[in-house]
This record gives sequence, C-alpha cells and structure tokens, in this order.
Amino acid sequence: MQKRFILNSSRSSKQGTLINVGKESEEYQELTNTMTMAAEDMAEIGLAEGQRAVVRTKFGESEFKCQAGKVPLGMIFIPYGPPTCKLMGGDTDGTGMPTSKGWEVEVLPQ
Repeated sequence: MQKRFILNSSRSSKQGTLINVGKESEEYQELTNTMTMAAEDMAEIGLAEGQRAVVRTKFGESEFKCQAGKVPLGMIFIPYGPPTCKLMGGDTDGTGMPTSKGWEVEVLPQ
C-alpha cells in the first residue's frame, strides 16, 4: 500500500514579500512549486533532495520539487499557489476559500 501523507498548504512569509515582485517571477514560481518533507519520510519513499514528485489528492495532482526540512513525520508543506489549487476540491465550508490544510495525499517520486 502506498504511504499517505498529510498536506498543509499556507502562505509563507517569504511568499508575502515576493508578492511585490509578482507571481510570475521566477523566485515566486520556484517557491510555490517546492514541497518540504522530513528527510526520514523522503528516504522511506525513495525521494532524493531536489527530485520531483507528484502529489495526488482525490481532486487532482501537481508536480513539485522536493526538499528536506523541519516538518513533522508524515506531513508535507507546500506554499499555497497555482499548483496547490489543482489539489483542492470546490467545497469551502462557507468560507469562500477551499480547504487547504489537512489533506490526505499520495507522494509519488518521479
């Protein structure tokens, strides 16, 4: 059985400062296309630093560059952006914004 992870996506402080540069900038694109995982989780699924992986939910999938970081085991973090929007469903629970935290996802090394 494929190991499942919990995805938390939110805006990072660096992302907030980059908004002045623009969402089309190379730095902003790099940030929102990179996911962070615990090094132990990366090793367990055979994922190397800088390698690309597909993250899949029941709603869709996106590809991200992987980096090891200070993230709890079993969790991944991706700054909110166009790639994470492909993973969301349409339900907003009345907030006007689709749920972006606590998703159960598959991570498939490429």
